[in-house]
Amino acid sequence: MAEDNIRIADASGERIPTVIADDVHIVYTVNGGGGRGSATAALSRIVRRDTGESRGMRKVHAVRGVSFTAYRGEAIGLIGTNGSGKSTLLRAIAGLLPPAKGRVYTNGQPSLLGVNAALMNELTGERNVVLGGLAMGMSREEIKERYEDIVDFSGINEKGDFITLPMRTYSSGMAARLRFSIAAAKDHDVLMIDEALATGDRKFQIRSEERIRELRKHAGTVFLVSHSIGSIRDTCNRVLWLERGELLMDGPTDEVVKAYQKETGR
Repeated sequence: MAEDNIRIADASGERIPTVIADDVHIVYTVNGGGGRGSATAALSRIVRRDTGESRGMRKVHAVRGVSFTAYRGEAIGLIGTNGSGKSTLLRAIAGLLPPAKGRVYTNGQPSLLGVNAALMNELTGERNVVLGGLAMGMSREEIKERYEDIVDFSGINEKGDFITLPMRTYSSGMAARLRFSIAAAKDHDVLMIDEALATGDRKFQIRSEERIRELRKHAGTVFLVSHSIGSIRDTCNRVLWLERGELLMDGPTDEVVKAYQKETGR
């Protein structure tokens, strides 16, 4: 993949770290089942809480000792089978999940964009553009200047004036495209994207991949979780391969993807 003259070092030639994960472990507790969510089962769990870990609850060790350093100007893909810890690792980098062990250090503000990121369904797309921009630290003037570009990039108005309708009328793909468009309107220190490129048609995916390369040019770091190996190849210069919470491989995209495909047959 071409590097597009992306700057990954300062004037002295030193690479600039943006994220350091140091032996990161993420452990959380989930309901192990039983009672199919009945009121009787729920009451039993409440009664047992004073004994420590309740029956029917189990600990999930979702990320196991992951260490890496990300640098300015990199686009890093995260690959692995379902349940491998990719999205959990992004949430830890964003500061949403505290490590049970180890530390995450970030240089700048990480921003997490997921396909399930909440927008306000009762508000119009127009209002969500404004609120989303404010939430990212943009001024109202900046939002006004970039508003048309955001809407045009999302493509949600190509078949009607959907931007003036409530978000609850949008398809999941339309909502995901608008989320990405809002997030991509601003240069980020660290931008993490969880499957957003899988929700649009090929035309939108190409636009998104081009925008990610632009974000890299402006000294940011981009993390991309995707089941689309094509998107990973087209977008990322480095890949982290996780399985069962462990980092199996970290290296150049072609090298890691080939090993992953050989192992999984995907």
